[in-house]
Amino acid sequence: MRASAVAPGRLPGMAALAGHVAALYRYPVKSFTPEPRTSLRISERGRVEGDRLFGLLLGDAGAPDLTITDGEWWPKAAFVTLMTAPGIARLGLRYDDAAQRLRVSLGDTLLVECGVDEAGRRAFAAALEAYLRTLDETPDLDRPGRTPLRLVGDALDGHLQDRGAYVTLHGRGSLMALGEVLRDPSLDERRFRSNIAVDGLAPWEELGWAGRRLRIGAVEFTVARPVGRCIATHASPSEGVRDREVLTTLTRSFGHEQPSFGVLLEPAGPGEIRAGDEVLLD
Repeated sequence: MRASAVAPGRLPGMAALAGHVAALYRYPVKSFTPEPRTSLRISERGRVEGDRLFGLLLGDAGAPDLTITDGEWWPKAAFVTLMTAPGIARLGLRYDDAAQRLRVSLGDTLLVECGVDEAGRRAFAAALEAYLRTLDETPDLDRPGRTPLRLVGDALDGHLQDRGAYVTLHGRGSLMALGEVLRDPSLDERRFRSNIAVDGLAPWEELGWAGRRLRIGAVEFTVARPVGRCIATHASPSEGVRDREVLTTLTRSFGHEQPSFGVLLEPAGPGEIRAGDEVLLD
């Protein structure tokens, strides 16, 4: 970490320049394609606006309460995810906030474009079920009660994160270190589904930040803990197949007690962060 003098606009106690924001992402539908962004806004409830708004719920997963309170969330096992259907990574997904419309394509082929009213949700679920049935690996769609799939969620306030209301961050130094061991120097950071990627950090530096404060743009955060990872990270974000042994590499090659990549951040309040912002650490 490189120390620097306190510059105009920096808070007292936030003088250490850790790095800069290299990339920002949001994920309108849980487990589906990330959308690169030039900025992200943190809402009053401490969530990234437009992030994890919707999820494709399995038919036998129950009826979710869409007024989920702070600190509550639905487990990923209830949804179609990369853990059980890595092929969804091949899909391109975009969400139009103003029109509240979803668009999903496979290469140049449009699978569905719809609103998020009831008719649109049915169209989305039907199109995705048809696509999933073309894959070799799916969440056992033929099991009784497993379908119909249902698109659930709130267009105004995403609450379908895996661990509650957190923002996720990783350093590209860690990405490069992992890529070297995996013999993949261009390892795609999208497989880790972070909101924020940071340049300028030493490998695994961010994993030691638990309990510390940092500031990005107009937003102050407390670092909660490292992000424990699952088999979803084995799926290629472009090919939609399991192609890298990420979990065992993290534990065997880097000595992680639990496979971890990136950290969870708790926002202190609303605000906006932008690509290129300084990451200031207490």
